[in-house]
Amino acid sequence: RVKAPQLSKARNLFRSHVGIFRSRRVPGYYSVGRNEEFMIRQTGFRGEARVMRVLFLAAAIAAVAWTPPFPAAAETWRGLVVAPEYRCSPYNRRDYPYSQSVERRIAARLGGYFGPYTGRKFSGPRDTDIEHMVAVSEAHDSGLCAADAATRRRFASDLLNLTLAGPRVNRRLKRHHDAAGWMPPMNRCWFADRVLRVRLKYGLTIDRREADALERVLSACTSTELVLGDAVAAPAPPSQDDRSSSAAPERWDDNRNGRISCREARRHGIAPVRRGHPAYPFMRDADGDGVVCE
Repeated sequence: RVKAPQLSKARNLFRSHVGIFRSRRVPGYYSVGRNEEFMIRQTGFRGEARVMRVLFLAAAIAAVAWTPPFPAAAETWRGLVVAPEYRCSPYNRRDYPYSQSVERRIAARLGGYFGPYTGRKFSGPRDTDIEHMVAVSEAHDSGLCAADAATRRRFASDLLNLTLAGPRVNRRLKRHHDAAGWMPPMNRCWFADRVLRVRLKYGLTIDRREADALERVLSACTSTELVLGDAVAAPAPPSQDDRSSSAAPERWDDNRNGRISCREARRHGIAPVRRGHPAYPFMRDADGDGVVCE
């Protein structure tokens, strides 16, 4: 046994170095940790010193065992931390509000109601959706789950991340996908650059698949400027000469057979194709309602 003052001193020392202390009142024994027991005999000052040495040793072993390993250096890509998506808090779309009036500001920056993903011009806001290039749920799982309400609102209305798209592209094709799951048929360099800039601005992470997908695009780009040259501005119906031409627009006629199928139209993001669209004369409108591949 150890005298009470000696045991008290040892207990306080152990607490100060390890932070926890467990003991069992068993005659002649003093318990350290869960599995190790040291028999302590009262031998005067030398016995007390032995207790101190034992406890110091136990504290050192415990401290080493409980010290978490240093995290490995984070992998990065173009300034972004590469990490799996992680939802650190519940996602609620209402936490990312924005005003519909922002659509006018987007159109002003684009020079009109223009869809960069497909190169199509729209008649007005009734034909377009506001599109987040980095989807809101994607951003939430890439770091904004830990952001405050003001940062989330700022992200939702940030023109750097906003563009216009037709409802079908926005709601059925792009949706919540990241760049690994979906890429626009047009303006890929501009799109990939915007995704990178938005993630850098808000300190978002990026997973390996998306980083690889963006790198394949960006590494081949000579410019990341928005291209407007191929925009379709609801042209007048083609003339009879144009209708009889055997050469369909090459950008949509992948197999060069003079016709454009729905599969080709969907692949290029122009479906549904309405009367007046340059591709319409080269497609089959079975029900004659002026819309193909609806």
